[in-house]
Amino acid sequence: MAVYQLKTAKEPPSLERGAIAWVRHHLLSSTFNILFTALSIYILYIIVPPLLNWFILDADFVGSKKADCGGDGACWVFIREKLKMFIYGFYPESEVWRANLTMALAAITIALAVIERTPKKVKIASILILPIVTIILLSGGYFGLPHVETSAWGGLLLTLVIAAVGIVLSFPIGVLFALGRQSKLPIIKTLSVFYIELIRGVPLITVLFMASVVLPLFFPEGMDFDKLVRALIGITLFQAAYVAENIRGGLQAIHSGQYEAADSLGLGYWSKMRLVILPQAIKVAIPNLVGSFISLFKDTSLVMIIGLFDILSMVKLTANDRDWLGMSTEGFVFVAIIYWVFNYAMSKYSKNLEKKLNTDNRD
Repeated sequence: MAVYQLKTAKEPPSLERGAIAWVRHHLLSSTFNILFTALSIYILYIIVPPLLNWFILDADFVGSKKADCGGDGACWVFIREKLKMFIYGFYPESEVWRANLTMALAAITIALAVIERTPKKVKIASILILPIVTIILLSGGYFGLPHVETSAWGGLLLTLVIAAVGIVLSFPIGVLFALGRQSKLPIIKTLSVFYIELIRGVPLITVLFMASVVLPLFFPEGMDFDKLVRALIGITLFQAAYVAENIRGGLQAIHSGQYEAADSLGLGYWSKMRLVILPQAIKVAIPNLVGSFISLFKDTSLVMIIGLFDILSMVKLTANDRDWLGMSTEGFVFVAIIYWVFNYAMSKYSKNLEKKLNTDNRD
């Protein structure tokens, strides 16, 4: 009986592995790639050095007034001097610890929600408790805390509050409208379609204006809602329409066999949706949902039209300070970095969540 002995495979040449191989296969694999790579390097050569000089090398970091910025680079002294306004707006300086504590608790809640080993009950409890604690801390009027009007809220603090409330509240409302749009009951389906198409047909700035000016006309005489509350209602209802369409797209991607399997188990409508259909639909809709949430985070800057000062509005306001005229560029760059950090974090987490929930290639 013949015995065959397997030979050890030879290692590939050094030029076909490691960094050299990556460059050859991705940057120099064809004439077009070589030309495109050369063009990209040339563009970077033109753009990067001036930006590096403006950002760091020629920038001014030390000082306390505009006169201390005499170079050709960025005046980051302006950002340092106005940082409190960028983060807290007009929130009383003596009560800033309440805003810091709120943001710290929000970070802890997000961490608990992201960590897989956290018990489900702890995640739900922390998410439900956080809004109550936020209202008590930021608004005050309870437990001896001085009351702070929402008109004093501003900067990054206000941006995070508006974005968080809009995202959290619009999701369940959007799910209900998505289910309503697929309902077999004509009245529910018609109302859901009318609402979704009406909201999606107008810009957010119009919805904010309506919520701020027109909505109070429907209140009983002597009754009035806080300006921030009205903005939150408008943003939540606006975002819910887009969430509904994203969820509807996920529902349409579910094979009819999943509905039949749930029916064969004797599940009722809500049990079927909660246990079988919606988890799969949400998984499919994650990229679109995150895209909508990122858009919402950026659109929070529109609250300026109703007199609320988010972080972008604070840049415009502080740049008009006669002692810091001409410093708006540094402010806008700083805000752009803030927006990018938060949006990138959401995008990165959504990709990790997609990989975690992906069941298509499991062994």
